[in-house]
Amino acid sequence: MMRDTETSKIVIDVENLSIGFRGRAGGMLPVLRNISLSVGTGESIGLVGESGSGKSTLALAMMGYLKTGLKVLEGKAHFDGIDMFAQDQRAFERIRGGRLGLIPQNSGQSLTPSLRVGAQIREALRLHSSLSEDRFDGRVIDLLGQVRLPDPEAIARRYPHELSGGQQQRVAIAMALAGEPEALLLDEPTTGLDVTTQAHILELLRDLARDTGMAMVYVSHDLGAIARVCDRVVVMYAGEVVLEGASRQVLRDPGHPYARGLLASIPKLSDKCLPRALDGRPPAPGQAGEGCAFVSRCAIATEQCRTSRPELAPQPDGIRTRCHLPEHVRSIPLTGERETGMRNLPAALSLTLKDIAISYTQPGLVDRLLGRETHTVATVDGISIALRHGETLGLVGESGSGKSTILKSISGLLPPIRGKTTLKDQENLPAKVEDRDSRHLRQVQLIFQNPDESLNPRQTISQILAQPLKLYFGLTGQALLDRSAELLEQVRLGSHYLDRLPSQLSGGEKQRVAVARAFAAQPELVLCDEITSALDVSVQAAVLELLDDLRRDNDTSYIFVSHDLAVVKALSDRVAVLYQGRLCELGSTQDVYGSVAHPYTEILLGAVLEPDPDFTPTLAASDVVELSPPESGCPFQRRCPKRIGSICEETAPPRRDFADGHIIWCHREDLSS
Repeated sequence: MMRDTETSKIVIDVENLSIGFRGRAGGMLPVLRNISLSVGTGESIGLVGESGSGKSTLALAMMGYLKTGLKVLEGKAHFDGIDMFAQDQRAFERIRGGRLGLIPQNSGQSLTPSLRVGAQIREALRLHSSLSEDRFDGRVIDLLGQVRLPDPEAIARRYPHELSGGQQQRVAIAMALAGEPEALLLDEPTTGLDVTTQAHILELLRDLARDTGMAMVYVSHDLGAIARVCDRVVVMYAGEVVLEGASRQVLRDPGHPYARGLLASIPKLSDKCLPRALDGRPPAPGQAGEGCAFVSRCAIATEQCRTSRPELAPQPDGIRTRCHLPEHVRSIPLTGERETGMRNLPAALSLTLKDIAISYTQPGLVDRLLGRETHTVATVDGISIALRHGETLGLVGESGSGKSTILKSISGLLPPIRGKTTLKDQENLPAKVEDRDSRHLRQVQLIFQNPDESLNPRQTISQILAQPLKLYFGLTGQALLDRSAELLEQVRLGSHYLDRLPSQLSGGEKQRVAVARAFAAQPELVLCDEITSALDVSVQAAVLELLDDLRRDNDTSYIFVSHDLAVVKALSDRVAVLYQGRLCELGSTQDVYGSVAHPYTEILLGAVLEPDPDFTPTLAASDVVELSPPESGCPFQRRCPKRIGSICEETAPPRRDFADGHIIWCHREDLSS
């Protein structure tokens, strides 16, 4: 969907922009260095790079917004010819949210917790659309339906806290689209979305850009999403552009060492190995040196790279690359190196779930006082899984399938209404976290999807890491500082982060701190709730390697929840597929991914994106997610492309056992494994 450069209008224009902050020594330290790029009507540009590379800073600067402490050192940013750094607040109010929309990475930053979803979207329509008020309600429902939210009327009546993280993100997207923007800035907009919803949302964004001429600047770590939506890709490193060109050239055969490292960091369904993590870390602001900023991490660097900064120069294939040795770049491999697969695990169990049922609906106060029994519909039901020492179990399924709910139950945050949870040698695990002793608390650690929900904004990183180290191991003084620094090094952060507050970190950096804090307890079971969703691909690869190392060294067990099926495949020994809180399939990673048997698993795998602009996911145009399962029969019956009749509507699917513990819940008798 390349724009016609001769007829399109420049919507966003950035010219020689440098942004920085004042360091402790008094000098200005650059965060962005001499950035120049433009975006035309109907064009989509992807900004990619590791956390801290300047992607979000650049996108926000296009709106005329700078985080506290940042200043424009030189250059300009224009929207439709308007100098965005020369406007007053009233002018910004006329532009932002309407003509120029933003979808933030963290939907919690854009949703008001005390207002219902429908009221928040109506407010966006009132401020930024030309619709008459009598049409607001209908438009709210249309927008919620466009972003594939189930039962839009019911969703509109809910508060944000009553929605999953993925559902909140879709509401934020609907709010941004309410103003029918001329340009849309998207900062990791699909991070919290499941694979099918992400694929459909990306199709929606592509269609909007094509049909309305809306320009898009798409910031993402997900190169599969970038490949699906963007015409051009801009790769950033240490605050500057190191590679720019058409998506096909940049993503299929990158012409810069850093871009090749990013591509090798991505887990793929076709791979049988963990992705390759980039060695080292990006330089801190002001520490890039006189030569190439990437020199310390580059496999082909020479003395010239250490002493001379390369220019962003055009190449014969049409790309622009900042490299002294473009002719040698393609010698760098694009694949991972550590083989994965089913390992020989000990027979001892780490955790057992038996007939677990969980509900968010609790009996009312009067019912509890009178001791009356109430009928509670289970959000999650019939979950029986045994996890061995050192095993990783992946939980996959769309938003609302019950993955995070199961983790909350195991961690004691949401006690089950039925069933039994045992830890290790048939030791009963108290259902409520307040009934657990310090040993149980140390053994079972939960890492949340959104680090803002678990990191105290008033504490430094040093104080955050000190809590488990003091509580469980009694560390103090220099030993405490040394162990804290070691934990940060394990998750690819340096000791200079210890004095920072969470607000001074990027989204990916905050998630790494949350991972480090969980590992500080030296747990036996780690519950990972979308812990890599906010990480850039190179750090994600490093965290996957870290998880794998800890598992091998300490027999640590994991339950790993993720929407990224390639990440789950790379790390997991077994996979459980969930739909509407019910198990559809359970088996080894090789069986679930290699001999697809359940129709729902087939739909999930068909929607997985690849970092290739020529790849097209398999999507069912009429497939619509549901808010709740049917009252009887198979929970997937209304969406199943292989439904066989009334038996699917009336009778719960039977359990079918195949070789090597592969289990499928389905009425079809022609399944293969």
